[in-house]
Amino acid sequence: MAVSFVLNGQKISVGPLDHHTTLLAWLRARGLTGSKEGCAEGECGACAVALLRPDAGGGARLDPVNGCLLPVVALAGQSVVTVEGIAEPSGVLHPVQRLMAEAGGSQCGYCTPGFVVSLACEYYRPGRAGYDPEAISGNLCRCTGYRPIVDAARALPPVPAGDPRARQLAAAPPALAAVVEPRFARPTDLASLWAACARLPDAAFMAGGTDQMVYVNQRDQRFPALIALEAVAELRGFETGPGQISIGAALTLAEVEDRLARAGVAAETGMLHQLFPLFSSRLIRNRATLGGNLATASPIGDAPPALLALDAEVTLVGAAGARRVALADFFVDYRRTVLARGEVIAAVHLPRPLPAVQRFYKVSKRVLDDISTVAGAFALDLTPEGRVARLRIAFGGVAPTPLRARAAEARATGLPWTRETVTALLPEIDAAVRPIDDHRGSAAYRRRIAGRLLEKFWVESAGARG
Repeated sequence: MAVSFVLNGQKISVGPLDHHTTLLAWLRARGLTGSKEGCAEGECGACAVALLRPDAGGGARLDPVNGCLLPVVALAGQSVVTVEGIAEPSGVLHPVQRLMAEAGGSQCGYCTPGFVVSLACEYYRPGRAGYDPEAISGNLCRCTGYRPIVDAARALPPVPAGDPRARQLAAAPPALAAVVEPRFARPTDLASLWAACARLPDAAFMAGGTDQMVYVNQRDQRFPALIALEAVAELRGFETGPGQISIGAALTLAEVEDRLARAGVAAETGMLHQLFPLFSSRLIRNRATLGGNLATASPIGDAPPALLALDAEVTLVGAAGARRVALADFFVDYRRTVLARGEVIAAVHLPRPLPAVQRFYKVSKRVLDDISTVAGAFALDLTPEGRVARLRIAFGGVAPTPLRARAAEARATGLPWTRETVTALLPEIDAAVRPIDDHRGSAAYRRRIAGRLLEKFWVESAGARG
């Protein structure tokens, strides 16, 4: 299959290509070896490239993503910038490259191209004011110690008037167009999605690909065909109303975060804003979606516990119609959901009013950019007398599926929100979880942590009440 896209400002057409070929592999085979492979799972950022995308403000923006998790076929009609395209065509260094060199931000140099791409995206970020540590949250360095890299990031100057790439970003790129290839489709509405399903009955759905492409890279898994959902308009909605907040399942996590903030509901959805910084890295969140995270049904997925604690519901849509399901009923077994063949998640709904007190905790070996050992999400409403009106307790990593501790929630209702009540709930928590031993933690450790997270929530929520 042939693919046309813009690479470093030049429109190119390449093919034939296998639909599993990653951008990283293709770039290196073409001789653009600035992008490196460090982990092949989106953790190190050595493969970072920049995608030109529409900005919610009406312009465009450069977003860093992992080239190792991006199939080349998914780039059709898009514009990508690699580290080779950061400098001026004349060879003059970009300010990011110059600052990295002056600060001594490179030693062995293996990770440097990825840092340069991420910092270039930060340089052009709309509304940039000061250093944002998340700008390099998905880039790992084992030599330099980060301080000189951070020094370079802190020293980024304002974008000067007349900057050629800034002019390019002033106009939004075209919307993602439909793609129809023998083994790949990118439909733009539900009608073309069902047509693609009929044409490619054995195809796997792909949202951001941040999970699937790891299996392609590391387990050599192959799919008969792929259907990308990222451009389906009906899966990209966002609405706030008096009864609910609806989030399109194909919006990237970065888009969700931005739209919640623009809608003025960031405080109301505090659980999600606690979740986002702990959900891998910005490079991953620029591709990953809520729909994909839920559909993979991983027991250690980050989003399910947070959404379960918010009483989320999902709309599932197939060629025969749509249905709405409580997320608490969505997961049926390890890596299994109620999704029927050919169905996709269209939207996630958060019923309003949302709980007054919300907390998301992630226990992992590293604070950031790691897989959880246990994740806990808690939401609470109290009566004026300090009794529990609503308590939601959800966990990941302690059972074959993400779970709600329903018995503990029911027992707590009407009781005073005191340490004695929390202590009384601990046996219910212990009965609800079914952890296993693995390399991230023992079953006994996970069981103990689940109870301790509830106690931590009590301490913080009691403090929040004054």
